[in-house]
Amino acid sequence: MNTRMQSYLLTGLFFLLTLSLKAQEKKDSEWTPEAIINTEYVGSPVFSPDGKMVVWTKREASKEKDRFISKLYLTRLDLKKDGEYRTFKLTTGDDSDYNPLFSEDNETIYFLSGRDKGKKLWSLSIYGGEAKEVHEFENGISSLQWIDKNHIAYSSSDGKTLYEQAKEKDKDNVVVVEDSVHWTPSRIYSFDLEEKEISRLTDNDFPVSTYRVSPDGNWMVTSHTMSRHANSDASPDPTHFLWDLNNDTKQQILAALETPGGFTFTADSKGFYFTATKNSDPRWNGAGIEELYYYDIAGAAETRVNTAWDRGLSRGMHAIGSDILVHLANGATNRVAIYRKDGTSWTRQELALGAKKDHVTFLDVHPQGSKALYVHSTASQLPEYYVADISKHSRKGISLTSESTFVSLNEGLKKKTKARSEVFSWTGANGDKVEGILYYPHNFEEGKKYPLILSIHGGPAGVDRDSWSERWSTYPNIMAEKGAFVLKPNYHGSSNYGLEFVESIKGHYYDLEMVDITEGIKALDAKGYIDMDKLGTMGWSNGAILTTMLTVRYPDMFKVAGAGAGDVNWTSDYGTCSFGVQFDQSYFGGAPWDDKDGKTYNENYIIKSPLFEIEKIKTPTMIFHGSEDRAVPRDQGWEYYRGLQQVGKAPVKFLWFPGQPHGLGKITHQLRKMKEEIAWFERFLFETWEPENESFKEGSPLDLLLQKQKADHHNGHYGSWVNEVLVPEVMEVKEDSISLGRFEVTNAQYEFYNLDHDYAADRGNVPVTGLSKEEIMGYITWLNEKTGKTYRLPNATEGEKLAKKAQGVASGENVLNHWAGYDMSLYDLAAFQEKLDELEASLIKEVGQEKPSSLGEAKVYDLGGNVAEYYLDGETLKTYGYSAYDYVDAADKTVNPAPEHTGFRVVREAEKD
Repeated sequence: MNTRMQSYLLTGLFFLLTLSLKAQEKKDSEWTPEAIINTEYVGSPVFSPDGKMVVWTKREASKEKDRFISKLYLTRLDLKKDGEYRTFKLTTGDDSDYNPLFSEDNETIYFLSGRDKGKKLWSLSIYGGEAKEVHEFENGISSLQWIDKNHIAYSSSDGKTLYEQAKEKDKDNVVVVEDSVHWTPSRIYSFDLEEKEISRLTDNDFPVSTYRVSPDGNWMVTSHTMSRHANSDASPDPTHFLWDLNNDTKQQILAALETPGGFTFTADSKGFYFTATKNSDPRWNGAGIEELYYYDIAGAAETRVNTAWDRGLSRGMHAIGSDILVHLANGATNRVAIYRKDGTSWTRQELALGAKKDHVTFLDVHPQGSKALYVHSTASQLPEYYVADISKHSRKGISLTSESTFVSLNEGLKKKTKARSEVFSWTGANGDKVEGILYYPHNFEEGKKYPLILSIHGGPAGVDRDSWSERWSTYPNIMAEKGAFVLKPNYHGSSNYGLEFVESIKGHYYDLEMVDITEGIKALDAKGYIDMDKLGTMGWSNGAILTTMLTVRYPDMFKVAGAGAGDVNWTSDYGTCSFGVQFDQSYFGGAPWDDKDGKTYNENYIIKSPLFEIEKIKTPTMIFHGSEDRAVPRDQGWEYYRGLQQVGKAPVKFLWFPGQPHGLGKITHQLRKMKEEIAWFERFLFETWEPENESFKEGSPLDLLLQKQKADHHNGHYGSWVNEVLVPEVMEVKEDSISLGRFEVTNAQYEFYNLDHDYAADRGNVPVTGLSKEEIMGYITWLNEKTGKTYRLPNATEGEKLAKKAQGVASGENVLNHWAGYDMSLYDLAAFQEKLDELEASLIKEVGQEKPSSLGEAKVYDLGGNVAEYYLDGETLKTYGYSAYDYVDAADKTVNPAPEHTGFRVVREAEKD
């Protein structure tokens, strides 16, 4: 063995391969902001009249529009493949498609779309083909509903008035806060699909906010907004009308009830169900519970349905004949029940859902009540969608049969580790039982203490349920993966726990919630779960409001805080929040100027505002706010930031999102919020944060050099040292269950097999070329013997795959086109090659001079250029890729590289267990 060979050092080939495998497994299981915001859900499902199909929407990211859009999907319940219902994507593009309806004959889907300014009605055949324009509506179209098989109801306007046209012509962009005189109402219209004619159905003076048409098309109930900012200025509540579409008459209804909504007609069209709010301060539309009502059309009166459930209703209801399926509020869960109508009374029947009990939400019920579509999830289980038959029994009532999976989504998320979760309870304010959703660290070990992060919901009349909830504003699995407990507390004032609980903080804002949350922390500490020196808190909206006050009242408790869109000054909030009057009157017991407790002003607006105690805050705080937020006005964020900045006791960072309302809509903004907040918590809570080198660009020449530096090399030559010989380093291509050479076999590596192989001293890392088939196969046989592994040339299937990859990257690698220095045409080739003959040096470079190509997670070099490569098709050597001496012709992909410019790269087969 010559001295050059003896100079190689022992390598860790198998160690590197193990690291590569573990890195891939980690990537598959690792939670990222991108994975969370791209979670897939079934949206707006609609059964076909025959019950054999469901059309639904799925949210998808549009990079071009920087937001999520919805696309239509069709699932055939009468077709299966490999045991699953066939699902087809119906629409594509960068515009949202939504509000789908089936035609009565089940063959056409009508829908709305953002394409063409959103003013057209579209149709699709269930048998395929492109979407067709049905009609264009000059004044817009929204909220489709069937009247009968030939007529579709929709919401629109009568067009712009002369006053509005004049303002538009003058380029007047003044925002009108209130002007009922020039407030053009939206109305309900009918479109005749056969005659393409439009008819106005309503003559209302105030805009229709919601409406519902009865199944027989004879009746319609509408809700009308009476002011642009009804809640803000205590204007009249919405009004409601029942329209007789046959006789073109209307009557006002439900005037005595607060905020009726959720109108759902019975199948026989004799009446409709709805909800109305019950609370102690109806003047301000304060938080309360939702009660169930039925309106009888013949009797022209509503009846409150005695649900015998003091916590009220939760979200969504569906008619089954004359009966109604509802979700009952049940703390951190939902209880599904059916109220069976018998004359003017109702009997409750709870559905037998087995292990899914309390964790099911119904998404749609077939118009004839024959099928149901529902979703099941818990805080630690991804949503799964089911379809079942609805069976009616005279004695047993209503039950579900023949349950099967509707569609399975989020295949990538299923591979990830999910945090263990539970509904955790403790004793809070007033001695009341308080609940929350507790997520355990992924690496939880009994007896070990972990950091705790509070993730506090908004509202305050919101609620965290024991259901899947990972989004840009709350992402417990990322924090659990980092080794923290996450608690989502349902503090006093939360909904789903009954009227007394939701109203308990009216006039006592902050007082009970602070006790609930801190007692929850103490309860976890008593269990020995948490490290009290490592607490963090975060939240959006009311969650941010409570986060801020926690850092005021307990300045030494929290190591870090993330506050998104939260108030700090209630005196300024009253007049600038879009619902300031409603909220502040309800929770603070009057306006700021009201005489209260012997004072000439309402001191709650001072003593409840963190701004006036902001000098107490020591917690590093990150603030987020949208510039167009009217729920928590943007200047609340500025006041928050200015106070912390001026006091100077706590590090502060303020991110302001241009053009964003209360909830962030842009994908880039959602990701920025998450990544900034995660880094903030890594820095101040986990203490794992490392500052990013902002001068270093991924993909730069230096980055490529650093990547190449990671390649296994010894004494200046690439390769791995195994059993005292230099062998090619291989990278695992997981999807193909093989490992592929990072580089082509080099002169230095081949020399270990053929001691007589001669090459210039500086060409050891250049691919070996000009070998015969016998020499190549001899080398591979020797390699197998020396390593005890199974190496070979790529086979025909692999060669064809590599050829496609090589074709795609060739133009950016070392090929003849590169040496021309311009976009060389075929016409120039012959003359250029004549000039090339004058060159004495070789065009073939050392391996790895260009950017690597990705094969899954594997990074391999020079697939497209430098030297062409051999693969084995049966017993025949064939080539793929180009050499530095080959011309890349987009119109002719055939190339015959010379043997002296052709090398080879090895495949190593996976080891068998």
